Amino acid sequence: MAAPRQEVNTLPLAPSLRHSLIAAGFRTVADLYGVGPVDLSAELDIGPDDALLILKIADVHKTSGLLGAKSAHELYEKELNARKIITFCGDLDGMLGGGVATGQVTEFCGVPAVGKTQLGIQLAVDVQIPAAFGGLGASAVYIDTEGSFMVERVVEITDACIRHLKKLGNSGTAAQKDAASQLSREQMLANIHYFRVTDYTEQLAVAQMLPSFVNSHPQVKLIVIDSIAFHFRQDFQDMAQRTRVLAEMAQKLMHLAEEKDLAVVLMNHVTTKVLDNNRGSKLVPALGDSWAHAATSRIILFWQEQTRNAFLYKSPWLPAKTAEYHVTADGVRGRRAHKRQRADTAAA
Repeated sequence: MAAPRQEVNTLPLAPSLRHSLIAAGFRTVADLYGVGPVDLSAELDIGPDDALLILKIADVHKTSGLLGAKSAHELYEKELNARKIITFCGDLDGMLGGGVATGQVTEFCGVPAVGKTQLGIQLAVDVQIPAAFGGLGASAVYIDTEGSFMVERVVEITDACIRHLKKLGNSGTAAQKDAASQLSREQMLANIHYFRVTDYTEQLAVAQMLPSFVNSHPQVKLIVIDSIAFHFRQDFQDMAQRTRVLAEMAQKLMHLAEEKDLAVVLMNHVTTKVLDNNRGSKLVPALGDSWAHAATSRIILFWQEQTRNAFLYKSPWLPAKTAEYHVTADGVRGRRAHKRQRADTAAA
C-alpha cells in the first residue's frame, strides 16, 4: 500500500505544520502511526487542534479513503459477514442483529445494578463458544476500572455455559459433542485476560498497549472496558483536555476493532442532564455529547417495572428497538429461560 510511504511534505497541510513535522523527524505518514494528539502536540510544540488535524489528514491517507475507495457492495458484504458474540438472551441478540458484532465498538450505558458488568462477563465467556456451535472459539480482554469484576461470578457464568453446551452436544453432531467434551472451567477462565486499572493514566496506558497485546494474542476477539467513564469522571478538572484524551482513545479503539476484526465493548455510566426552559431533567450517557460518536452502536440499559430492558439507541443499520433481559444465577438470559429457572427453583 502506497499511503504509509507517502512523504509528509505532500500532505495538504499548512507549510508551517509540514515544516514542524520534518524538523521533528517525521518523514512519511508511517512515522505518525501510533502517535496520539497529546504526544504530537508536545513534540511539535503546536496546539492540540493542529495536532488533531495532522493526524486526521494522515488517517485519511493511510486508510482506504482517498487512495482506494471501497464500493458500497464491499461494505454491505462486510456487514453481512461480521461475526457475532451472543449474549444468551434471544431477544437482546435479535435486537443486535445476532449478537455483539466484531469489527466495531459497542457501548452499553445504564444506571448502577442494571447489569452492565454481568453482561460484560457473559460476553467474555460467550466469545469462547466453539465454532462447532456457531461461536468464535476465541478469547477476551477484560479491563476493570471499578473493581467490579468478581471471579466467583465468572465461575458461575462459565459453569452454566459449559453445562449448556454439553447438553447441546449430547444431542447434536459429532463435532459438537467433541467440542463440548473439550471444554473446561480452567481453560475458559485462562482465556479471559484481566487488567485492573486504578486511574486514568493506567487506563490510557493499557489502551496504548492493546494493539501489541492483541498481536501477541491473536485469539483475542473481544475487549471489554468496564467502565470507560469511571476515572474520567473522577480525576479530570480540565474538560477540554479530557475531550482530547477521550477522542484519542476512542480513535485507537475503533481502529483496533476494524483492523483486527474484534469486538470492543464499552460499559458507560449515565448522568443527569438539566433541560432548558425549566423542562426538568433526564438521564443521559456520561462523558458528554462529543463521546456519543465514539461507538458504532449504543444501547441504553434501564429498568421498567422491576424488569431490565435494553434500548438500541444508535446503530448504523439496525432499527431502534427494545428488548427485555434478565440476570439469573446462570448469567444473562431471556424471558423464557428466566421463567424456566424460577419454575425449577420453586419445584426444588
